Amino acid sequence: MSGREFFTARTVAEALAGFAPARRTAVETVAAADARHRVPAAPVRSAAALPGFAKSTVDGFAVRAADTYGASEGLPSYLDLAGAVRMGRAPTVAVPPGGAVAIPTGGVLPEGADAVVMVEHTAETMPGTIEVTRPVAPGAGLVRADEDVAAGGELVRAGRPLRAPDLGLLAAAGVTEIAVHARPRVVVLSTGDEVVPPSTRELAPGQVRDATASALAALVADAGGVPELAGIVGDEPGALTAALRDVLPRADLVVVSAGSSVGTRDETAGAVAALGEVWCHGLAIRPGKPTLLAECGGVPVVGLPGNPLSALVVFGLVGVPLVWRLAGAQAPPQPGTRAHLARDVASAAGRLDVVQVELRDGRAHPVFGPSALLSVLTRADGYVVVPEPATGLAEGTEVTVTLHR
Repeated sequence: MSGREFFTARTVAEALAGFAPARRTAVETVAAADARHRVPAAPVRSAAALPGFAKSTVDGFAVRAADTYGASEGLPSYLDLAGAVRMGRAPTVAVPPGGAVAIPTGGVLPEGADAVVMVEHTAETMPGTIEVTRPVAPGAGLVRADEDVAAGGELVRAGRPLRAPDLGLLAAAGVTEIAVHARPRVVVLSTGDEVVPPSTRELAPGQVRDATASALAALVADAGGVPELAGIVGDEPGALTAALRDVLPRADLVVVSAGSSVGTRDETAGAVAALGEVWCHGLAIRPGKPTLLAECGGVPVVGLPGNPLSALVVFGLVGVPLVWRLAGAQAPPQPGTRAHLARDVASAAGRLDVVQVELRDGRAHPVFGPSALLSVLTRADGYVVVPEPATGLAEGTEVTVTLHR
């Protein structure tokens, strides 16, 4: 490869969009409880509605909403206490007109009720009678039987790594096993006569311990892959080609550490070209320009610069997304991102509000719902924090979205 070809570098954006190997890891079934960060191979749907029964989201009294209309502290509504709901039991009492039934958070809504009044908005003025000081609308203080997930509804989608809320929702639906993509096997080959194993006690002049491979293995593991350090390949002609032939059959991705800078000792491009096709040799990035991207027999190969800093920077930008892609992820998880709010978000001064959001086209769409619903978290890509002094955030405000992982 000539110097002119090398310096016709691709941008990182072009590499992320254009270098798109079709390879995906095989599908395997694992225990759902152990599937965090694994990527579902297909959507998982619920066999039944969740939570499966209408339940209260507050401690209070199940009522007929119409019986509370017009209630105020100055003119409360008086309701007859008809009984109580026990936690984890089906109700044994219904709510009659003009009546109320005591109910705890999570209790099953009794027949006849269509709302729950918070205990803070009631008082028991005499035995068997409560007064309601604030009206409620139908549906207040409760969730419907299918409000979390409808029967046949999607619990988790394919292509998004499973997060803690996803595992909770799967457990709530009784799903104990799930089909996911296998963890990609990433083989790391170090190159160079000057590179020696980290266990080398005494270094000869010009020798360096292989620091890059260990760091790459950690990045691979963080991205859900299985790293294999395949040793150090010397600079003699043909050695790297032989090493690649050896590791390709068992690899989903091969990473060649060092040896990808231009020079007479550069064997990476020639070795890869002998076994496959080079997509690019050079990225418009500093540090990390001498980077190679290729495919050999359907297995992607990343050739990294010899400088450890450059190698790790490039692998974080290009290699980590590639590992996630091989595992079936549609987009790699990230710790955070910036986006613009798609609508106003109200808040109360003096209170820190955490608002769940879904990201679409660079905009953060708030996802609202009762705290009893796990699906609020599973639908959200992350959350936005509204600080205590603020009384809300206006549509279009640029915010930091902390992504769920």
